[in-house]
Amino acid sequence: MAKKKSGSIAVPFLATIFIGLLILGGAVFFIYQRYFKKDDTPPAPKARDVKVVSYEDNHSVLLILEEPEQKCSETFVLMRSIPKDRRILFLGLPSNTIAVVDDQQQSLKGAYERGGGASAASFISSIMDIDVDKYMVFDSDSFKITCDKLGCASYPVDVEIAGLKSDGTLQSLTSEQMETFITYSLFSGGEAERAFRAAHMLSYMVNGSDGMYISDSADSIFNEVINMVDSNITSVDYKNYKEAIKLLFSQKKQYGDNIAVAIQLDGTTADSDFMPSTNLIEQVVEQYFNQED
Repeated sequence: MAKKKSGSIAVPFLATIFIGLLILGGAVFFIYQRYFKKDDTPPAPKARDVKVVSYEDNHSVLLILEEPEQKCSETFVLMRSIPKDRRILFLGLPSNTIAVVDDQQQSLKGAYERGGGASAASFISSIMDIDVDKYMVFDSDSFKITCDKLGCASYPVDVEIAGLKSDGTLQSLTSEQMETFITYSLFSGGEAERAFRAAHMLSYMVNGSDGMYISDSADSIFNEVINMVDSNITSVDYKNYKEAIKLLFSQKKQYGDNIAVAIQLDGTTADSDFMPSTNLIEQVVEQYFNQED
């Protein structure tokens, strides 16, 4: 009887099984790694989009309140925002301000009556030697709605106005009362004082505002207000500056944080005309308009 060659058959058989197990095990390991094993490696942190505020975010807007039914001249306030320094300037500009522009004596009121907000802004640019190309013209409704959005103001009223205390103590004003005060035509200092009081009240409103609310609501406030006023500010302009504006207000430490100041334009009055002080204008320009990174 011939002998069985069991060894020669068993070796290839075992090798085949071993190779099969390796292939099967590799497939199982791949499936486990791919679909079942949890990745304990923490995800890479996402890059933060941090807004770096610079002096390029500075901007100027001429604010104009036109109230023909109040029988007073237009109210002019120049707003200068410097987000990097957390500062906002409100500069009251008397409507009867005169200056020689293009070899002719002109007035702020006359410039506005001839060419609207753009002409008034150009007049301010000329007498102060700065760039003011944006303006917003408010009527009664848009002014009051904007004040309501910003929280109105607590202000020390010290003149006789019906419905208000006149003892100079702080009192919370409604937007209608703010409008009445700003358009009051009997200030002892005439238009120069009225312009300053308008700027002063706006600074009180900003300093007393809820900064986080304004920061969080900036988009909706802008969209509502810009559609009610006459302005050359576009959505692109707002997009370019909105992050700096939001940061400026969100950094207000608390209610009453004073980021805004008001300055009265000094000068002399002759008859019904106001001639601004060149020295004061130079000081204002140096302090608020000549920042460099």
